[in-house]
Amino acid sequence: MLQCNRGHVCRRKRNPAVRYLLPLAAFALLAYPAAAQRQSPEAVARAALENAPVFDGHNDMPGQLRERFGNVIGSFDFNDGIDVPPSGWGSPSMHTDLPRLRQGQVGAQFWSVYVSASLPGPEAAVAVMEQIDVTKRLIARYPDQLELVTTAAEVEAAMRRGRIASMIGMEGGNAIADSLAVLRQMHALGARYLTLTHSATTRWADSATDVPRHGGLSEFGVLVVREMARLGMMVDLSHVSEETMHDALDAIGAPVIFSHSGARAVNGHARNVPDSVLERLPQEGGIVMVVGLPAFLDEDLRQHGANRAAEQARLNNLFLGQPQEVAARMAEWDRANAAPLATVSDMADHIDHVRAVAGIDHIGIGGDYDGMATGPVGMEDVSGYPALFTELARRGYSRTDLEKIANRNMLRVLREVEAHAASLTGMAPLETPVN
Repeated sequence: MLQCNRGHVCRRKRNPAVRYLLPLAAFALLAYPAAAQRQSPEAVARAALENAPVFDGHNDMPGQLRERFGNVIGSFDFNDGIDVPPSGWGSPSMHTDLPRLRQGQVGAQFWSVYVSASLPGPEAAVAVMEQIDVTKRLIARYPDQLELVTTAAEVEAAMRRGRIASMIGMEGGNAIADSLAVLRQMHALGARYLTLTHSATTRWADSATDVPRHGGLSEFGVLVVREMARLGMMVDLSHVSEETMHDALDAIGAPVIFSHSGARAVNGHARNVPDSVLERLPQEGGIVMVVGLPAFLDEDLRQHGANRAAEQARLNNLFLGQPQEVAARMAEWDRANAAPLATVSDMADHIDHVRAVAGIDHIGIGGDYDGMATGPVGMEDVSGYPALFTELARRGYSRTDLEKIANRNMLRVLREVEAHAASLTGMAPLETPVN
């Protein structure tokens, strides 16, 4: 509509609503790019893992090769971990193979060369050397997929080439046979961490799941930790007692790792990390690589396991010499008391707690696949990591946060351990008399 003044100069009459609509339209245009850029949790997780594939701290696949194949792997196809011989480790198939590693966005892996804690030192040393050997032989068979590496720079280079960077971690201090010389030779063979104990206390370090004998580390245990720091070999405190954790932190002067542990405040299992230790990590620079083993994640499941063990002990005492009666009654108990199921959400709860106490820079991932019966629901095998990162994104973790958890934090720790060793280049190897 035109409106003319007395001089007959005409102009279009402005609708009064326009002055309100124009600012609203301008605001909408400004807001649109932010809205358009807002991504779903799935998209945030996918982008993070594409940029920073998972660096997993602990996979027991080498133990599966020993258990299922006796380390004779000429006919083993790492493209198929499902159609394999049976194992006594609780799972009919393996959790790990090359297609599922790719599906799980795993870019780097510590392969655990585990041997039983019941083996005496000399036998354990031989067994772990056999596990290092079979791990190297498997990696060499798939040069387009796997690459043996020993440093942070080599990890990054292998990932850039599209290969899964493969490192070796020793699980169980009995494997060094109480010898710093054996420790040094294991490092020379490529081992880049040592879990100080497994399920049993050694002659120099207390385990989390055995009777303590040293109040933490013995004098020789302190020497082991210091020699590892000199070598640039990471000290892994999964499986050790709380006192051993603190003694190692006091002795080392370099970051430590927990290759596969949860938070004890969320699940009270002795294998998990107490807050007293989590509180030290920001100062010490270490990392908790959160585990996927269900009994370490869900507290109700842990309580169920304790109740079941108590019932088993009760029945064994009530029906001495009657194993069939005990078995029948335990089957009845199991039918009436279904075990709770740990989920991806439970694993995320542990990550939440580590972040709350230690901070985002001290979290990693250590699934423990092929060292347990199954992972949590939704993450039953190594293909499930994207589900965890999607859950974390749903909880508000940014892409930067997720990249730190996936591999940035672990790479930082590895570089800092290497730098600490470089600063000790002039230090002579520690020596102790042979037995």
